[in-house]
Amino acid sequence: MSAQSSQSASALTIAVDGKAHVVEASPDTPLLYVLRNELNLTGPRFGCGLAQCGACTVHLDGAAVRSCVLPVSVVAGHQVTTLQGLAQTVPAEQRIDGLHPVQHAFIEEQAAQCGYCMNSWIMNSAAFLKQNPHASDAEIRAGLTGLKCRCGTHIAILRAVKRAAKAMA
Repeated sequence: MSAQSSQSASALTIAVDGKAHVVEASPDTPLLYVLRNELNLTGPRFGCGLAQCGACTVHLDGAAVRSCVLPVSVVAGHQVTTLQGLAQTVPAEQRIDGLHPVQHAFIEEQAAQCGYCMNSWIMNSAAFLKQNPHASDAEIRAGLTGLKCRCGTHIAILRAVKRAAKAMA
């Protein structure tokens, strides 16, 4: 385990991407560490460690949450979705080439430059569009405020979110 923890490790069962996993972790271990180090799910990434940048975003029962500050014990009894399982959250007829419409739109719009922050943008966009399927440009910008992209692909990201919204409509 890569994080120091104040409690001893124990077996915890968590549901991730539609599957139950038994992991050995202290209850206060950040979910991000369990996803990456125990389950080898590399979509969510460590960015700031303070829930500010969004690189670690996953869905908890469909809502976007920052996994770097979320204790693994909190997710028991809930469904965690990572970038790897995102396509499973939409009906098969909505998937494009096996991908969630947001994932596909980001590829089509070439919204990634370095790609480090794409987990954040894709996961937050998918949760946002689920709640706001007909959002305006201003609403999309407001809904994704606070996410960071050092490469400056914000215009391509906005195009991708709008494309995904059309595909999901």
